[in-house]
Amino acid sequence: MPNNRKTYKLSEVANTNVSSIGKGTSFDEILYLDTGSVTEGRFDIPAKISVSEAPSRAKRIVKHNDLIYSTVRPNQKHYALIKEPEENLIVSTGFCVISPTKVDSDFLYYCLTTEEMTTYIHTIAEGSTTTYPSIKPSVLEELELSLPPLKEQTQIAKILSAIDYKIENNLAINKTLEDMAMALYKHWFVDFGPFQEGEFVDSELGLIPEGWEVRKIGDVIDTIGGGTPKTAETSYWENGDILWYSPTDLTRDNAMFSLDSSKKINELGLSKSSAKLFPPYSLLMSSRATIGALTINTIQASTNQGFITMIPNDKISVYQLYSWTLHNLDLIISKANGSTFKEISKTNFRNLDIAVGENIGLFLKESKDIFDKVENNIKENQSLTKLRDTLLPKLISGEVRLKEFRDQVEHLV
Repeated sequence: MPNNRKTYKLSEVANTNVSSIGKGTSFDEILYLDTGSVTEGRFDIPAKISVSEAPSRAKRIVKHNDLIYSTVRPNQKHYALIKEPEENLIVSTGFCVISPTKVDSDFLYYCLTTEEMTTYIHTIAEGSTTTYPSIKPSVLEELELSLPPLKEQTQIAKILSAIDYKIENNLAINKTLEDMAMALYKHWFVDFGPFQEGEFVDSELGLIPEGWEVRKIGDVIDTIGGGTPKTAETSYWENGDILWYSPTDLTRDNAMFSLDSSKKINELGLSKSSAKLFPPYSLLMSSRATIGALTINTIQASTNQGFITMIPNDKISVYQLYSWTLHNLDLIISKANGSTFKEISKTNFRNLDIAVGENIGLFLKESKDIFDKVENNIKENQSLTKLRDTLLPKLISGEVRLKEFRDQVEHLV
């Protein structure tokens, strides 16, 4: 441990005895956060609800610079640092609310959210390791932290926060870009704005520009499914270099483009299963249980059986496919069936209607510009995330000093 660091218990630098509803408070309405709504520092501001409507676990009041940390299944990383909340933000008793007293709040947040720390907290959790392992706030209070002087804490936290801010800013920009892409699609393929001065004809989808036609999606693009090599057969997975997606990859990342999959298979696994290779910049759609999770792969890939993958072509671009699928998601879900879990079959999907247009060059050009920006931001976030994940444990532990990385970080952010 560096000479300028000292070891403290969490209870020596932070307070976990926080205020709660019923102890001198009188709210009519609250903003309520449950553990499932918070993951790795991200959450949406909840809608207001009346105190009478709130669940019984809505107890703990959160203030500026408080850290909320789930005491149930800590390995799932339901934690966040709260900045300038409304006075009636209330969280579940499933959170421990940690109020820094003698430590920089951002630095403490990074201390408690390193991979090493979250893994350790999970290993000392009590209860079933497969269902609801939990940890008591009193156990968290005994955690030992190696802390540099407050000024250095602030400097380290500032540079890590800058990386996180850039990542969040890129995500916000991408949300705006995705909204723009959908608005552009509707202008061209729903409202037919560029063609209002021309003639229209009747179709299965209503009036469409003359020269256009309505086709079954399965007649104008190729659609393929997937498969799963036997998981017990290690020879199908060893040294795998073929991306192999499951729906959880899509629901976890929730991104227009995907750069990687969590699991990979090898050529043998591909040949011994129903998994199929498809080219980069195809559109993956989850087709069972969670229907309609979407992403565009940037590398040749395969999927398990829970997908319909759409292969764009000269008639139907991936830009139109992506927005068409989002626009028709309710219709797609309505075509699903099944008693255990809902699934849309390839047959039902392939029978859906899509408008095939002429003179859409400007749509393709503008869409490509939007989609390229989204992809570039996702790639930048991947680089930033790798940098942060490399820096975080080393800076927090004192293994390296900030000045060794300052120029690299300032260049990126």
